[in-house]
Amino acid sequence: MQPRNMSMSGVVDLAAVKAAGEARQKAEQARAEAARQGGTPPAGAQRLVFDVDEAGFEAEVLQRSAEVPVVIDFWADWCEPCKQLGPLLERLAAEYAGRFVLAKVDVEANQMLFQQFGVQSIPAVFAVVAGQALPLFQGAAPEAQIREVLDQLVAVAEQRFGIVGAPVDAGAADVEAPAPQAAPMSPHDAALGLAHDALDAGDLGGAVRAYRNVLSDDPGNAEAKLGLAQAELLQRVQDMDPQQVRKAAAEGPADVPAQIAAADLDLVGGHVEDAFGRLLDAVRRTAGEDRDAARVRLLELFEVIGGDDPRVTAARTALSRALF
Repeated sequence: MQPRNMSMSGVVDLAAVKAAGEARQKAEQARAEAARQGGTPPAGAQRLVFDVDEAGFEAEVLQRSAEVPVVIDFWADWCEPCKQLGPLLERLAAEYAGRFVLAKVDVEANQMLFQQFGVQSIPAVFAVVAGQALPLFQGAAPEAQIREVLDQLVAVAEQRFGIVGAPVDAGAADVEAPAPQAAPMSPHDAALGLAHDALDAGDLGGAVRAYRNVLSDDPGNAEAKLGLAQAELLQRVQDMDPQQVRKAAAEGPADVPAQIAAADLDLVGGHVEDAFGRLLDAVRRTAGEDRDAARVRLLELFEVIGGDDPRVTAARTALSRALF
């Protein structure tokens, strides 16, 4: 099976915006505890390839994903394609020399992880970046395509989340990498933490204000932009009656406010292409203030998904054509 297009968003994950902060905080706590106990990290913490089970998943995968992309190989002993893919991934982990680490999950012994990731057949390969799970590909794909997906993963982890794996000398897949240096704390970390906490608690107004405060001091903060876009989206839909909104949109295809409201519901429900298509249609059919309102909302929804997502790229191209 061909590798699927990688997306840092997948369907809309409304918890993803705080996952990076939480994962980073847990990683910092783990490093502090290791230092308190003599500076020795947990056994095997820096291996490039390691087995992981349900009990160790949070520490080995979620917390570590704040520092380096974690690729997960779902396999089983009876799976013949797994026996081809596994060694290839291990060799690539050594070759990439710390830009990602490889966690191997035996699905027979870890059925809960198998189900939580929605794996339908094996081998299946996912990644976790800043606490967010991403489907990469399924099946024993050709090495060239796997390299392409891994290159995308490493690039997006760096560009969108600022996560860069600590380089190590290439070698065997079980080479121990040097302990990562703690990233300097940003002056905005505390404010972002408050914003994430507000979003987690359902205080959408507080989250919006907190993210805007961060952006007033640091307009380029990608994490705050994503958080603000998600919080504003949730704030808009929280009091909607979905049935009424969809009825109004169906009965009034030229009613731009109705189409905008329905697009918000589409996105929250994970129907990304439907949301984009609805607003693109509104842009094509209208002019003046209505057209501008549809265009602005479409740009806001792009922020929720992320500019690296291929669905956003396609919709931006379609928007340009519709406008010009």
